[in-house]
Amino acid sequence: MSFRTAFEQENWEAIKASIYNKTATQVEEALSKEKLNLEDFKALISPAAAGYLEEMAKKSQALTLKRFGKTIQMYAPMYLSNECQNICTYCGFSLDNKIRRRTLTDAEIHEECKTIKALGFEHILLVTGEANKTVGVDYIENAIKIAKGYFALISIEVQPLDENEYAQLMVHGLNTVLVYQETYHKEDYKKHHPKGKKSNFDYRVDTPDRLGKAGVYKVGLGVLIGLEDWRTDSFFTAMHLKYMERNFWRTKYSISFPRLRPAEGILEPKVVMNDRELVQLICAYRLLDEEVELSLSTRENQRFRNNVVKLGITSMSAGSKTNPGGYSVEPESLEQFEISDERSPSEIAEMIKSNGYEVVWKDWDHVLD
Repeated sequence: MSFRTAFEQENWEAIKASIYNKTATQVEEALSKEKLNLEDFKALISPAAAGYLEEMAKKSQALTLKRFGKTIQMYAPMYLSNECQNICTYCGFSLDNKIRRRTLTDAEIHEECKTIKALGFEHILLVTGEANKTVGVDYIENAIKIAKGYFALISIEVQPLDENEYAQLMVHGLNTVLVYQETYHKEDYKKHHPKGKKSNFDYRVDTPDRLGKAGVYKVGLGVLIGLEDWRTDSFFTAMHLKYMERNFWRTKYSISFPRLRPAEGILEPKVVMNDRELVQLICAYRLLDEEVELSLSTRENQRFRNNVVKLGITSMSAGSKTNPGGYSVEPESLEQFEISDERSPSEIAEMIKSNGYEVVWKDWDHVLD
C-alpha cells in the first residue's frame, strides 16, 4: 500500500475538526507518555496545547539532547536555475512572472561552489526551479558531479523524479532529497498549481515512496506554512513521516518549517502562523519522533532562530542566497523569496557556539556513529 492509498482514506475536514476539538486533558495525557501516536500529535498541535508550551519545550529539548547531543548541523542552499515550467501562486520563479531566467553553466557552478566552500560548508543543497528540459536529470547529475568535488554531503531540492532517476543520481553522490508537498489539501493544491507538471498532486504525493524504493539515504518532508490550515497540513506531514518510517526504515528523515515569505508575484498567506505556534509545532514533532531531524531556514528572523536552537532544531541554513549565482556569479538576480536572517555563516556559527552547542558542517553520522 502506498501513502496515497492511506491518505485517500482520510478526510481533511474531519481531521481538522478532530485537532481543534482536542482538550487540555488529552494534551496532558500526550505529555505523560514516553511514546506518542498520531492522536497524541493532534493534541500537541491543537489550540488546547497553547498553555503547555513551556512543558513541551523542556521535553523537546531533553529528547533532542538525548539523540543529537549539543550539535547543530549547518548547510547552504545553492540555486542553480530559476527556470520553471510551473505556475505556482506563491513563488517568485513561477512561469507567469516576467523575470529574466538564469541557469548556471559548469564554470559558474564551480565558481559558486568555491565561494560557498570558502565559507566553511561541507553540506550543500542544490536547488532548481522545475523545468525538465532546461534543468532535467542530466543537468542535475552533472551539477552533483561538480559539487561532489567540493562538498562531503550533497542534497537536492528539484522537481520530483522517477525512481530510476533518483537511483541514477545516487551513483554520483546524491545523499538527501527534499520534496515538500506544499499542502495536503488536494483542492487547494490545484488552485495554487494550475499549470505544469507540479499540478499533478498524485505524482507529487507519491514522490517519497519513489525515494524510499530507490534507497535514498535521507528524505526531507514538509509543507509551505500559510497555504492552508497549518495544524491540519502538519498532521498529514506527520502521518506521511510515520508511513515512511514504517515502510522504508533504513532511510533517515527530516522535517522543515517554511513559512510563506515575500516574493515576486506572491499571494498573501491564507493562514498566518505566529512564532509561538511555530515553537509549538517544532516541539510537537520532536515529542512524536526522537529520530527525525528538524530544520530551520533563513526565512525566519535572527531573534527567533537564536531562541529555538535549544528547543528541538537540529539543522540550520546560513548565509543563504535564493537566486541563481547569488554567492558570486550574479548576486543581483531575482530571489525565489526574501530571507530574513541575513547573518553570515561565521556569525551563525558563533551564535550556535554561544548557546553551548557544537557546529556540525557535515552530517551527524560523521559525529555520532
